[in-house]
Order: sequence, then C-alpha cells, then structure tokens
Amino acid sequence: MGMTMTQKILAAHAGLDSVTPGQLIEANLDLVLGNDVTTPVAINEFVKIGCKTVFDRTKIAIVPDHFTPNKDIKAAEQAKKVREFARKHDIEHYFEVGCMGIEHALLPEKGLVVAGDVVIGADSHTCTYGALGAFSTGIGSTDMAAGMASGTAWFKVPSAIKIVLKNKLSGWASGKDVILHIIGMIGVDGALYQSMEFTGPGVATIDIDGRFTIANMVIEAGAKNGIFPVDKVARKYLKEHGKTPNRIYEADPDAHYEKVIEVDLADIRPTVAFPHLPSNVKTIDEAKGLKIDQVVIGSCTNGRIQDLRIAARILKGRSVSRDIRCIIFPATQKIYLQAVKEGLAEIFVKAGVALSTPTCGPCLGGHMGILAKGERALATTNRNFVGRMGHPESEVYLSNPAIAAASAITGVITDPDELPKK
Repeated sequence: MGMTMTQKILAAHAGLDSVTPGQLIEANLDLVLGNDVTTPVAINEFVKIGCKTVFDRTKIAIVPDHFTPNKDIKAAEQAKKVREFARKHDIEHYFEVGCMGIEHALLPEKGLVVAGDVVIGADSHTCTYGALGAFSTGIGSTDMAAGMASGTAWFKVPSAIKIVLKNKLSGWASGKDVILHIIGMIGVDGALYQSMEFTGPGVATIDIDGRFTIANMVIEAGAKNGIFPVDKVARKYLKEHGKTPNRIYEADPDAHYEKVIEVDLADIRPTVAFPHLPSNVKTIDEAKGLKIDQVVIGSCTNGRIQDLRIAARILKGRSVSRDIRCIIFPATQKIYLQAVKEGLAEIFVKAGVALSTPTCGPCLGGHMGILAKGERALATTNRNFVGRMGHPESEVYLSNPAIAAASAITGVITDPDELPKK
C-alpha cells in the first residue's frame, strides 16, 4: 500500500522505507518551537532530566509572543526565564520583543521552515507550516524539552483524510471561510489525530496566506496536521524567503485515505463561526445584523499583510462605529512596517482603530482586548471557546478580515457588499 504525503515525510525522518497508520516511530526533528507560555515549563523539564546542552542551537526557535510586551510581573518572570535559557544555550533563533512576531507567522517569514521538514512546537497551531509542505504539529512542553535535548520525537503515524478542492473562491470569501466551512462539515473531532491533506485543482487558486490560515486551523477539527502540495505557489514563497526544498514529497497514487471530501470553492460564502465552537458556522447571510462590542483583526490566523490590505480596503475613508472598539494586530514587525510603508497604518488610525504591536494577547484572552461579562467580539482569530477572550459569559464570533472590517464600521455583523457607498 502506498503512503500519503505526511507518511512519506515521517518515514524519511525515521530512517524507514515505509510506515503505516498507527505505527509508533521516532523521527529526527528539523525545528523545535516554543513560546513564552510553554517554554518555561519545558525548561523545568529540561533541567529535571539532567540535560546540559541542547541538541542543536540552530534548530530551536523561541518566540515570546503570548503575554508580550509583558502584561504583568508573572509574564515578566516567564519571559526572563526564557531569555536567560536562550542566552545560556546561545539559541540562534530567539526573538526578543521589537524583532519578534506571532510565532506561526514569524517562522515562515524568517525562512526557518522548508517543505519536507518535521517541526514540533509547544503550541497547538504549529500545524500552520503544512502550508509549505512540511509536517508540523503541536506537542506538550515535556515533548519540547525532550526535543531540545535529543533532536527527536515519538509519533504515532496518522491516517489521513483527502480534501479535494475544486474551482475557485469568489467575492469576499477567503481561506478562512474554506476552513470554517470544512470544520462545519466534519465537526471539531472530525479529523481526530488524522492528517488533512489538501489537493485538487482548486489548491492552485488559493494564495499562500490563505493556505497558512487553512493549515493553522486544522487543529480545530482535531487533526494532527494539515498539509498542502509543494506547487508553484509554495515554491515561490520558499524561494522569496531563502529556502529551496531538498526533496519534495508527494502522496502515492495508491495511498489510503480514511475518507475523501470534495469542496467546491465556488459555493463557499463568507462564513461566521458562532459561540462556542469553530464548527458552529453560519454564512454571512444568516449572521448579519448581530450586535457586537469589539472587533479584533490579526493573530497567527489572519494577521498577514494580505489580511491587513483587505481590512484597509474596507476601512479607507470610513470610521469605526462609536459603539465598539476595533483592534488590529499585524502578525510580525515586518508586516507592521510594510503596513506603515503602504499607508495601511494611517488608514487604520484615521478610521479609529487601535493599532498594536504583534502579540497573541487578545486571541487567548491574555491582554490587550479582554472582554467583559456579556460582551461580544468578532475576531479573525482561530478559537471561540467559552471564555476564550475574557469573561466566561462573553462571546466570540470568528470571521475573515473583510467581514470583521465591515462590522467594525457598522457595529453589527455585516456583509461587506452591503456597506453604504463612501
């Protein structure tokens, strides 16, 4: 029996000719990732097991992005611990405040991930890098410690679901709507510990930012990872960021999939996930008119330059409703600077937006955008669980940047096509 794309990557990194679903393997790692929340725990475990050195100072990335700039004394102590560890072990890819970004946008931007890599990260959205044809997955802090020490990790080889994309998106629909649509179809456990492998003619019509968004959110369907073919779009991005794949992996024609799901991109409408699960989706036609208190545009899901361009296109010459707050978080310092150079930052500030330094803060209810009891937020983030952005009796709705920007203007969930002319 043939292997899927993911299975081929894992077999190669385990030094095996082939693997089968359910098989336990030990694979060599190309990159180990941690942030300011998960790395301190990993450091404790690293010390506890008696490790003196990391396996490779060039294959570890540490990004303090969740509670930075530090929100309180505890956050400052965590960041200090991470900083001291990075200095002690001369970690090459440690990103301090001022040169950092949200980890899952920053690593590809810095050229730290290449097609065919095996990447683990002590953050569940590490699966983002599947957009570049890498096997990347979230792990716990103990596994991060072991990875930093040994350069290897144990995996159970996942079975797979094939997602066949056809035709192309239209209107304001984006990669965010594609993944919300799929999660709505299969549920939050519909791909539990499976690889979601995207294929079909529609893949070529989705830009790299859309692919990052889709791969980022496969975890919201319970997937172990998501992965895209290494086509012209992926290779162009890798080349622009100084990377050339050593080997491109493709699924065998006779690879086995647990199921095959066909998605007609032409049928997808802009979509909103209602509380309190990403699978609780409605089209914009069903969602519009709901009053909101806050809009957040950014995060590792939708804080890239294309997302900001879309938001600016809608906000230009308009103003944020006086009844709500709108916060925009570019995902990295480079994206922030590009937004300034392109005039997007000026558009946002003139519209009444609070423009923030890169941080995960509001997405996980950490800081810089906490919700009070009874408040509703519309966000381009990836989760809307109970209490995700603040009070357990607040609500989070998920959407693409176009819907979020339009809704910031009106104060209710709004179809961008229905905004009054400027």
